[in-house]
Amino acid sequence: MRWRSVQIAVLMTLLAVSVAAAFAPRGLYTSLADSAGAIPVDVELVLAVDISYSMDPDEQALQREGYILALTSKEFLGALRSGANGRIAVTYVEWAGANDQRVVVPWRVIDGPESADSVAADIQRAPYRRASRTSISGALQFAKSLFVSSGYRGLRRVIDVSGDGVNNSGVLVTRARDDVVASGITVNGLPIMLNRSYRNPMDIDNLDAYYEDCVIGGPGAFVIPIREREKFIEATRTKLVLEVAGKPPAGSDPHIIPAAANAPRVSCTIGEKIWQDRWGSP
Repeated sequence: MRWRSVQIAVLMTLLAVSVAAAFAPRGLYTSLADSAGAIPVDVELVLAVDISYSMDPDEQALQREGYILALTSKEFLGALRSGANGRIAVTYVEWAGANDQRVVVPWRVIDGPESADSVAADIQRAPYRRASRTSISGALQFAKSLFVSSGYRGLRRVIDVSGDGVNNSGVLVTRARDDVVASGITVNGLPIMLNRSYRNPMDIDNLDAYYEDCVIGGPGAFVIPIREREKFIEATRTKLVLEVAGKPPAGSDPHIIPAAANAPRVSCTIGEKIWQDRWGSP
């Protein structure tokens, strides 16, 4: 019954996306994407992945493999065909500190197996890197700027954030999130909560609640936490299918958390506080 309720909640909020998009003020989308030459797509999607030092090499590899396999899965390609335009635009971005964001794969159209394979191959070829600090807010601000010059006109605009820690650098995460949402963009989250042999000083037990209360927002926003390594690929695939088709793949059983409407259960400045208590001024 609980899973059925979650399905209904997700579908209702995604329905709200379509209604909101139809009546949204055009001022929210003033950019190159509104030019006559903009290519219509169902979704403009920024995949923003954490490469901070808190992500160990194994987690980084799992994170990347999850997106590669999800983008080429039959479930994702089936969802792609169900859209009004039958295609999406996607860009893959790595982020760490407040001023450390890098576009790994620039905006590309995925409209079938061949283009999906091409994007996945480019993600796979990119060298791994790690960097200091964790600025979810910086990632959101950078991702927002990418829509301005995307050259696409999406029925929806989505930033898909994955990471294993809380914001500890840059502006407050809620300030960045609210600015992004006010621009008509939805933020979804994939908090990585794997059991590790060590505990990072910045780790918190309820990272899923932090993402739900402080990171995601906009119509249809949701969180899918990952607690088991063997669920990584399924969770990533489910998230992409939800973002494209509005319903989870057949046979999947993800723990989907729609955006919260209640007061936050966790401090949205917890990362800054932990950093300051341990190392001084953030």
